[in-house]
Amino acid sequence: MSFGRWVVAVVSVLLAVTAVPASAAAPAPTALTLTAPGGYADASTSLTVVLAHSGGSPLAGAQVVVERRVAGVWQPAGTVATDAAGAAPLGQVLRRVAGDNVWRATYAGDATYAPAVSPEVVAPLTRRRGLATLRVPRRVVDERAVTARVRWQTTTGVPVVGTVRLQRRTPGRGWRAAGSFTTRADGRVAIRLRPRVDTRYRVRVPSLDWVSGDVSGVQRVDNVPPRRPVRLPKGAPSPRVKLPVQARAVGSGANLRVTAIPDGIWDQMTGVSWHPGCPVGRGGLRLVRVNYWGYDGYRHRGEVVTATGASGQIGGALAEMYRRGFPIRSMYRIDRFGWSGRLQGGNDYQSMAAGNTSAFNCRQVVNRPGVRSPHSYGRSLDVNTWENPYRSATGLVPNTWWQSRSHPLVAWRSGNHPVVRLMRAHGLRWTYGNGDTQHFDAARHGRVVLPRACVTEVCH
Repeated sequence: MSFGRWVVAVVSVLLAVTAVPASAAAPAPTALTLTAPGGYADASTSLTVVLAHSGGSPLAGAQVVVERRVAGVWQPAGTVATDAAGAAPLGQVLRRVAGDNVWRATYAGDATYAPAVSPEVVAPLTRRRGLATLRVPRRVVDERAVTARVRWQTTTGVPVVGTVRLQRRTPGRGWRAAGSFTTRADGRVAIRLRPRVDTRYRVRVPSLDWVSGDVSGVQRVDNVPPRRPVRLPKGAPSPRVKLPVQARAVGSGANLRVTAIPDGIWDQMTGVSWHPGCPVGRGGLRLVRVNYWGYDGYRHRGEVVTATGASGQIGGALAEMYRRGFPIRSMYRIDRFGWSGRLQGGNDYQSMAAGNTSAFNCRQVVNRPGVRSPHSYGRSLDVNTWENPYRSATGLVPNTWWQSRSHPLVAWRSGNHPVVRLMRAHGLRWTYGNGDTQHFDAARHGRVVLPRACVTEVCH
């Protein structure tokens, strides 16, 4: 090769080499960290972003995007620029839900520095102390409502929105749930209560992410009767047989209901107040349910069994007693007292000793063995039997103290007593007067039909 050609070849190679560009350098790696101090909800905290490149040198003037996770969704929280130390602050308000206090930071990078994402950070909440208060009126008239007022706040007065649980405690029972209620934005909620007995109340509030739980103080509500209890004379004896307080009234007013005898009640009657050989069967009997005023001033629900043809008279008289405020001590069916071998029927001795009001009972006359009682026909009614004795063939039953005494509401010794007049207005005769003060008979076609042995003798 000639020298000239060699020079051309060398120059061509050099030109070719200088025409190839140098490879671009890879961006330098970066490290992005984020810190989020904790604190109380609703208070401010200062997040700190720190961005550095290889070797740990700070990266100044970089734009960093901060996001916050709210209800599980990432949302922009702000964009900051790092200072000479590679750091940047960002103020945030701590929310009351722990899961909403999570952040992350992102650096997009550029041709010189690689992008970076910080680990997620959580700002821990410090719980404020919760305070639950309950205010309830001290008294409530039975069957009326009172308003309980609940307030849930922190000890610093910040209201809390959430679910409060009302609990109640009645005599002889432990604390039981009485409902859940949600406080308003002011931390308050009003609850209507209808306690039927003396009741203690309290509220429980749970621990939330930002506030601790609490239990309010106990508030007592005294249930008082709507009417004044019966006042008996000083020295009046109490019934010998104690009965549980009968169930409270159902519905408004007397709420008189007359029905056929249900299967369950007939099963209870059979072998006690009814048995084979009785002059009236199931089809000729009716169950009379009615509200009454108890001696305690409360409304109660009672029941008696009567003959079908007398149910209107007896039920109407009992309903009228309710409307006019004449109290009844109790009104259980005679079956509650079991079988009496002496009477060959329901145990009327026990019923009278309890002061109970009853009607149908297929039995013999008290203290007159072998004589069928008018109660066997379901047309007789005994009212307030403790205060209104029966002068039997062998003495006064169930006590002697009351025979010479009367009471304007519950005991009568004269046909002019308002209860006797009331009964008469409903076709119920005070057949034996002071011989059997508790006993009334439903007239049929204007006259009382009695067993022959009971026409001239007192038959209870």
